[in-house]
Amino acid sequence: MKKSLKRQLTLSHLMLSIFSILLIIILTNYILERQFRDYIINNINNKTIEILNSVKEEYKDGKWDVKSIESIGVSALENGMILKLVDNQGRVIWDAHLHNSGQCQNILDHYSKIMMKRYPNFNGGYKEEIKKIYSEDQFIATLYIGYYGPYYYTDNDIMFLNTLNGVSIVVSILAILFALLFGSLISKSIATPIMKVSDSTNLLSRGEFKSLDYKSEILEIDELINAINLLSKKLDEQEKLRKRLTQDISHELRTPITTIKSHVEAMIDGIWQPTEDRLRSCLEEIERLNKLIGDIKLLAEYEIEERIEKHELNLRDLIKSITLNFEKSLLDKRLVLETHLEDVFLYADKDKITQVIINLLSNAIKYSREGGKIYIELKGTSEGVFIRIKDDGIGIPKKDLPYIFERFYRVDQSRNKKTGGAGIGLSIVKRIINMHNGEISVKSELNKGTEFIIKLPYK
Repeated sequence: MKKSLKRQLTLSHLMLSIFSILLIIILTNYILERQFRDYIINNINNKTIEILNSVKEEYKDGKWDVKSIESIGVSALENGMILKLVDNQGRVIWDAHLHNSGQCQNILDHYSKIMMKRYPNFNGGYKEEIKKIYSEDQFIATLYIGYYGPYYYTDNDIMFLNTLNGVSIVVSILAILFALLFGSLISKSIATPIMKVSDSTNLLSRGEFKSLDYKSEILEIDELINAINLLSKKLDEQEKLRKRLTQDISHELRTPITTIKSHVEAMIDGIWQPTEDRLRSCLEEIERLNKLIGDIKLLAEYEIEERIEKHELNLRDLIKSITLNFEKSLLDKRLVLETHLEDVFLYADKDKITQVIINLLSNAIKYSREGGKIYIELKGTSEGVFIRIKDDGIGIPKKDLPYIFERFYRVDQSRNKKTGGAGIGLSIVKRIINMHNGEISVKSELNKGTEFIIKLPYK
């Protein structure tokens, strides 16, 4: 069963938090145990030194103060240490076992029980340290200090450790609860905008192109929302464009057919005589329809076709040859053609590149005013081959520039026969340039002219 994003994020954050907390607790307890053990061992060493110094002080004027020694021994016994003092003659001055043998054994058993309960594999037992006592550089006695070793915990020590463990458990529980709460809040802050984005994309799939009015505190999610909104805007524009293009192509197909139909019907009904002019008019409409169908067929072939036949090509000679074919069109509108062509060779499909130059140059002539100027530049650089075709004609509105390479898109809404094409020429140009792994861009300003810039690789 699939889980919600919020639940998965919450569980993931909780599991990570629990793992982190447990790891910290284990490491902390390990370190504290080691530190505490070292403290206990150091404390035992300090006690032995303290006991040794205390016993030394009870030797005065060549005699031992037995009562004071007993007091020291009893006090040491209460702290888990068993003392035995023997003078340099081998005589026992004081012995905890003789004082209270049962208590000594009980103490050892008690500490053994504590340590084995705490550490089941603890390797401990009775340990005895032997300290020589000197007075004025003369050996006077031997002090035996016994205890459960190598170290032992008292009841207070165990209480401290248990309290520390209890605090760790409480802190862990609180940390896990906090992690659960924090994880839930974080997952909600991530899941909520993503769910809104999901809802927005569902609307897009149903054709409802609405912007998502939501701001997220998370940068990446906010960028995702902006991207979805931009996509929605683009899709809305594309949908409007599709409807417009459908109307345009329908008009382009219907207009010549309607004209031919009306002319033929009038001639059949005897309203018009089938004169040469009327028949020529019908022929022009048929040719116009035939050209439209031919352009559509050509574009369809280019869109399906992936491979192109590349051969070495002198681009300067090709452009010169194409411009010669447009001399009459240039003269008819009294246009000046200025060229700056470098001697550039590249590997390309000659027929398709010819189609590109023809389409762009014919557009430049078509949308130039009489007496205008057209400029063609060809340049080879280290980045590739650049072709610029520029006119000072009517230009293209800024709002139409993003769509001029869309099939059937036309800036000219009048659809008059003088300037209105089918809106396929630039789509063909774009496809051919893409097939050559090239780039095409356009710069235009209304009533000032248009410039197309083509970049092609050498191979």
